[in-house]
Amino acid sequence: MSALAKFRVAFPLLVSARLILTQTSFPDALKHDALLSSPLTSYSHLQEGIYLYNLGVNPYSGGVFHHSPLLLSFFTTVLPNSRWAAHLLWTAADAVAAWSLVSIWRSRQKVPESSRDWIVAAAYLLNPYVLLPTLALSSSSLENALALLALMFASRGKASAAIFCLALLLQMSLSSLLLMAPTLLLLLTSPTSQLASPRPFQSEIRKLVPLVAELAAYTASLTLTSAVVAGGCTWMPQTWGVSLTLPDLTPNPGLWWYFFTEMFDHFRPFFLMVFSVHLLIYIAPMCIKFQHDMLYAAFLLIGVLGTFKAYPTISDPGLFLSMHVLFPEIYPYFRHPIVTALLHLHAALLMPMFHHLWLYQGTGNANFFYASTLVFACANGAALIECVWAGLRIAIGPEKEGFSVSQE
Repeated sequence: MSALAKFRVAFPLLVSARLILTQTSFPDALKHDALLSSPLTSYSHLQEGIYLYNLGVNPYSGGVFHHSPLLLSFFTTVLPNSRWAAHLLWTAADAVAAWSLVSIWRSRQKVPESSRDWIVAAAYLLNPYVLLPTLALSSSSLENALALLALMFASRGKASAAIFCLALLLQMSLSSLLLMAPTLLLLLTSPTSQLASPRPFQSEIRKLVPLVAELAAYTASLTLTSAVVAGGCTWMPQTWGVSLTLPDLTPNPGLWWYFFTEMFDHFRPFFLMVFSVHLLIYIAPMCIKFQHDMLYAAFLLIGVLGTFKAYPTISDPGLFLSMHVLFPEIYPYFRHPIVTALLHLHAALLMPMFHHLWLYQGTGNANFFYASTLVFACANGAALIECVWAGLRIAIGPEKEGFSVSQE
């Protein structure tokens, strides 16, 4: 069977299998799982907001609804508010995300198709970190699709489409600011692999000005639309602001919630600033160090988001792990891939077990679950460090002037 035939068979089969899974009782068991949905991405919170909006009540007045007004308007005007329609949309979003990943791979290789296309699609569609949040109808799956769409259009040089997807993503998640710089810079460079032959930035930086202006125009238009839908600006502190102020300390796979549960109120503003700035400090170093390969810089910043985001779900590091398939040239330069994989397996078993022991069995406490999320953070951090190391080490090669990988 040819490579194209494998892709044409595997892709619809995987998407159809996901759609079949949505018709089982499995999604009902997952819809309230704290690992799959956060207060910002929960489908039940979205349903509550839609219900209040249809009654003429401002859903942002209660401090519980944190979704973008664009999602609110979409579910009350375009898409019927039914669970079947929602599952169809989420499955379609995953299909679009997987297709975007394949398209990015083809752009990076400069080929119309390749023998790895079906592997690239399967790396996303079979990733349990991506599959389970989709079954739970977590809107993080929609954010992943928008992120990959933005990178796909940027890889193809389609500036307006990439910038519009990026503006939509910013409306849904303020943390996606991290992807703004590498996506815009990717439009000025080539998506092909330059890791083995790094060189200075090859384009004029002033070409960024019209791109930034277009992003600002799209963002302003979407913000105005959101204000019209929400009947004012009350949605801003309840959507964008929540990622900065952390009002909801519902347990999640991230590092923020337990730290601020134990934090004295007097020190809270300072540490909120520290945690927020900590995310931003990665942008410049990653974009400067990997200026020769902006797609790789975006990949690493997605890994940063998956590790240090305020309200993450396992879908966030899931996107980072799935994107590994785009960079097979770095595999030989990983130092401890087995240890990193086992850390992820360890955390994937510990987190649901300790969460159940704490909140359902009553035989544990918050420290149990937080300890497992620390293991998860270590696994994500280890994967990120592996990729940074490999991205730098590949420029030297396996052997150069007597220096070999085995001697490190």
